[in-house]
Amino acid sequence: MIEPKIIFEDNHVLVIIKPQNIAVQADSSNDPDMLSILKEYIKQRDKKKGNVFLGLVHRLDRPTGGVMVFAKTSKAASRLSAELKEKKLKKKYICVVCGRPQIVENRLTTFLKKDEKNNIVYISPRTEQGSKEAILDYKLISTKNKLSLINIDLITGRSHQIRVQMAKQLNMPIYADFKYGDKEHTGNLALWAYELCFIHPVTKENMRFKVAPDYTNLAFKIFENDIEKLINL
Repeated sequence: MIEPKIIFEDNHVLVIIKPQNIAVQADSSNDPDMLSILKEYIKQRDKKKGNVFLGLVHRLDRPTGGVMVFAKTSKAASRLSAELKEKKLKKKYICVVCGRPQIVENRLTTFLKKDEKNNIVYISPRTEQGSKEAILDYKLISTKNKLSLINIDLITGRSHQIRVQMAKQLNMPIYADFKYGDKEHTGNLALWAYELCFIHPVTKENMRFKVAPDYTNLAFKIFENDIEKLINL
C-alpha cells in the first residue's frame, strides 16, 4: 500500500501532498490514483469495515504535484465545493519556464477548450462550443540559465490551464512539457501547487498550507533558494 503524505487531518478535511505523475481519480489507464489510495489507506488505518467517504473538491493534472484538500464528510464536500465556485478556495503554483517574460507581472485571460480524444487543450474562440474562460495572474521571481521561475495565482482552474497559457500566450513552455512545446528538457514537469488557502467548512478558521517541491527535479533545484523564500513568506 502506498502511504500518502498527510499534512493536516481532522474529522472534516484531509490535506495531502499529491506526488507528480499520479492521477487524482481513477481513469481509463487503471493506474493507481490519489482518491483510491487515500480511501484504502484510511480504511486500513482506521480498520473501517464499510466504504470510506472522501470527497474530491478540486483537481491537479496528473503531471502536477502539490497540496490538495479532500473532504471527509458530505457537508464538508458541499461547503468546500461552494468555496471553490465562489473563488474563496485559492491556489498558488510555481513553474519553471523556458525563457524570460517581457512583462514581469501580468494577468492572462483567454478561452480554452479540451480535445478529450487526444488529451490536449488549445486556445479557442470565445464563441466555440465548450470553450471556458481561463484567468491567471503571474509574476516573475527569478531568471537563471535561460530559465525563469514564475509564481502563479490561479483564478480559474481549467485542465492544463497554466501549461497552455505559459506556452501559447507567453511563448514560454514549462520545463519538460513536451506536449506543449519544450522539446529540449526531460524529466518531471516543472509545475507545482505550493500553496492552498480555504475556510474550514466547520470551524470557519482560515486554513493555509505551503509545501516545497521535490528538489530532485533539476529545474526546481536551480531555483531552490528562491522557492524556499517564497514558501517561507
